[in-house]
Amino acid sequence: MIKPDILKMWCFCHCFEFRCQRVQEVKFIADSMLGKLAKWLRVLGYDTHYKSHYGQGVIDQLVEDGRTLLSRQEKIVNSYDNAVLLQSHDTGGQLAELKEKIGFAPDRSKLFSRCLLCNVLLEEADINEAKENVPEYVFYENMMGIRFCPSCCRYFWPGSHRERMAKKLREWGFG
Repeated sequence: MIKPDILKMWCFCHCFEFRCQRVQEVKFIADSMLGKLAKWLRVLGYDTHYKSHYGQGVIDQLVEDGRTLLSRQEKIVNSYDNAVLLQSHDTGGQLAELKEKIGFAPDRSKLFSRCLLCNVLLEEADINEAKENVPEYVFYENMMGIRFCPSCCRYFWPGSHRERMAKKLREWGFG
C-alpha cells in the first residue's frame, strides 16, 4: 500500500510536469487590443495568432481549434471557456499575469524561433541566399545564426535588436 504522503508527492510532481508541458504547447489568439503582447509571445516561441481586426466568427473558429483567447475585454473572455482576461496595460505586466494565471513558463530553447510578423517557425537560412540578402557584415559575423521565414522571406539574425529584446525579457523575468 502506498503511503498518503508519497501519493500526494507523486500527484503533485506528475501534475506539475503535465501542467508545464501543456503550457508550452498552448497556442494563443490575441485580440485586437494585444498586438504588442502577441509579438512578445512569438519572441518567446509561442504560436500566437493576431490580427488588428477579426472578421465575424474568426475568433470562434480559432478558439474551437484549440487556441487560448487572450483579451483585456471581460465581455469577450466570458464568452469562451478557453480564455484569459488580462488587466495590465503593459506587456511585462501581461506576461506576469499569464505566468500567474496559467503557469506560463516559456522554454528558453524556443526563444526567437518564430517570425515576429507571420508567426511561422523560422528555418535555418541557406548560406548562399543569406549572403545575397543580408548586409555583408551581418553575414560574416553571424553566418550560422541567420534564420529565414519561409512565409514572408525575411531574414533574422542575433544582432543588437535581438540583444535588446533579450534584455527586456530578462527585466520581465523571462530570460
